[in-house]
This record gives sequence, structure tokens and C-alpha cells, in this order.
Amino acid sequence: MALIVRKYGGTSVADCEKIERVAAKALECQRAGNQVVLVLSAMSGETNKLIGFAHKITDRPNLREMDVLMATGEQVTVALCAIAIEKMGGKARSFLGDQVPILTSDAHTKARILDIPADRLRACLEMGGIPIVAGFQGVTAAGDITTLGRGGSDTTAVALAAALKADVCEIYTDVDGVYTTDPNMCPKAQKIDRISYEEMLEMASLGAKVLEIRSVAFAMRYDVPVHVLSSFTHLPGTIVTKEDKSMEERLISAVTYSKNEARITISKVPDRPGIAATIFKPITDANIVVDMIIQNTRAGDMTDMTFTIPRTDYAQAMEIVEKVAREIGAERVAGSTDIAKVSVVGVGMRNHAGVASQMFDILSRHGINILMISTSEIKISCVIEEKYTELAVRALHEGFGLDAK
Repeated sequence: MALIVRKYGGTSVADCEKIERVAAKALECQRAGNQVVLVLSAMSGETNKLIGFAHKITDRPNLREMDVLMATGEQVTVALCAIAIEKMGGKARSFLGDQVPILTSDAHTKARILDIPADRLRACLEMGGIPIVAGFQGVTAAGDITTLGRGGSDTTAVALAAALKADVCEIYTDVDGVYTTDPNMCPKAQKIDRISYEEMLEMASLGAKVLEIRSVAFAMRYDVPVHVLSSFTHLPGTIVTKEDKSMEERLISAVTYSKNEARITISKVPDRPGIAATIFKPITDANIVVDMIIQNTRAGDMTDMTFTIPRTDYAQAMEIVEKVAREIGAERVAGSTDIAKVSVVGVGMRNHAGVASQMFDILSRHGINILMISTSEIKISCVIEEKYTELAVRALHEGFGLDAK
């Protein structure tokens, strides 16, 4: 008997017919001798609709109340799925985030999971039931509802799999696995059969939309095998697991991109100890993630500092940075949102030299200027003008030999 956690995204539960299909598959898996836990997202488009309601009232809604609002989407799907399973002769019970409970930090709309006492889920399983958990949401120690941010249902599923010591966490979505790049942008993208946690973590952080970054971090930390599958086909998917030697044979595993990028530059910053901490602490306190940072020294004990942040946080970050700039006596703050980040990822980079120069050469041959560069042991990222994103992705995919099966 295996314990399997299954997560279904919004397109997989987009209407009652699809929810019944999920219910039937869960019962089939249980009747084959397994224990099954379901994690469901809201119906496709529902969360955006709820956000739209709030923004009709105000451009800056209270974040605590936004969590209360957005958490209602998953409540619908888990209840309907439980009803469907019982109609089919099975046992099921729906659980909201605060009923499990999934204990989180109090960073509203971007909460992090702290702990999951899963006793209620285990009791349901022992009684022969299928627990159906609302993804994307949790509860603080003070009892406030929280949400985990976009893709949070993936994180819920993997965290539950870790808490329950499940044999596997299956992520069902509208694609049939992890690809060498976005198939919608590059028709020659190839499906990857197996990929390491570390590569998937980099891909998720760099813009790949198949898995949310925190879900991969949970999987890697607690050694939870993750299987990415399609809800709509029976094709084998992609297994995200520990690194093995066969993975190192590939120089590059994937090309990723992100258009959710913005750049801020602070000019003529006083060059003295502690100034960077003064700039970035209020940004961190606002739960805004800073990615690349470049500092250029000027004459006269001055420096320019440029960094990137998610485009969705641009307006808030500019407010914070302009205030800090005035306090430290910087000359001016400038920003732009017409940038994108393209990256190459692969554990094979550890054992091969020249990947960076090859990437720069490919971009140069296609007339693409590099604005910023960031590297790690298994990835190289370049910030470019957004209008060149598709050209860059296709050129790098072909240039590193990922077009061929």
C-alpha cells in the first residue's frame, strides 16, 4: 500500500464534470490498495475573478482581507469533490487550511508554511476516507486566514506529502511534464523524463511555471519524490528526484525565461559601510524578493546600485526606495519594467567550462544586448530587453542542442 498525495490545478477542476473525473480517479487509486490525499486549487480563473472584485473597490485592498477573499475559491472545489466521491460510494472529507491546520507565517498573500500537524488527515485515512485539502491557504497562530501566493497549491501538496511521509506527490496540471523550455514559445521543446531537485529549483526560481519554487524546496529538503503529470492524458510525466550521474551527462537541461522582472537603479549612493543594508532592509521587510544586484563604483566615494525585483512589486518597491534614497542622500532613483530574464540551467555545468561564453556568443550573434548577468553553480541568467525574449529563448534552445530528441 502506498500513500499518495495528488494535487490538481485550476484547469483540472474547472467545472463539475472535471471535478467528478478527479473524484473517480482518486477512488480508482484507493480501490487499487493505496491511501490517497487530494489537494485542490480553485476553479480556473476563480482567483483572478475574486481579485478583480477587490480592485473594483480599491487599488490597494487590505492584504488580510484579500486572504479571506481569495481563500474562498478552494472551499468550493474541495466541498464539491467530497460530494462527488460520496455519490460514487466512497468516503471523503474536505479540509480548509485552518482545519488541517496548515500553520503559516503572518505575511498575508505571501505566507510561508511553518508546520502541519496532520493528525486529522491521518485519522481520515485510517477510517478509509480520502482527505481533500484546500490548497493555497493556511492559518496563523492568531487564527487569521492566509494564502501562500501564486502556485501555493503545489507548496501545500508537497508540504503535506512531507508531513505525512507520503511515498510520492503527484502534481496534475495542464501539461504532461517538465520541458526543456516553454513549448508555447519554442515548438521544439522536449519533455524531460527525470530532473534533479536542484535543477527544478533553479528552473522554478527563474520563471518555469510548472512547479512553484517553494514546493520544490520542500521536496528537496524532505526527499519527497514529485511526479508531474497531465490531468488530460495518460502519458508518463516528469519525475523530480535526487540527482544521479545520468543527469550530469547533459550539459544544459533547460532554458527558462521570466517577464515578471523590473529593474531599479539608485544613482550616486554614498559609498560607506552599512549603506546596502540601509537600502535593502525595508525592501525585505515588505516581503519583496531582490534577485540580481550590481554595484558600480564612481569617483568621489560614490556608487551606483542596480537590482531586479518581481514586476508585480515594482510600484511598492519604488515607493520604498525613493524614500530611502532621500534619507541617505542619493542623487536619484530610476526604474524600468521593459526587461526580461533568460537563463540556462543544468547540473552538467559543474563539470564543463565555457557555458557562459557560449551563452553570451549565442545572444550576441542574434543582436541581443545583455544588461545584467548572474551566475550560480548550475545556472547562468542574463537580463535583456523584453522584446527579445522569444528570440533569445529559441536561439539558446537551439544553440545548446536542446532541439534534438
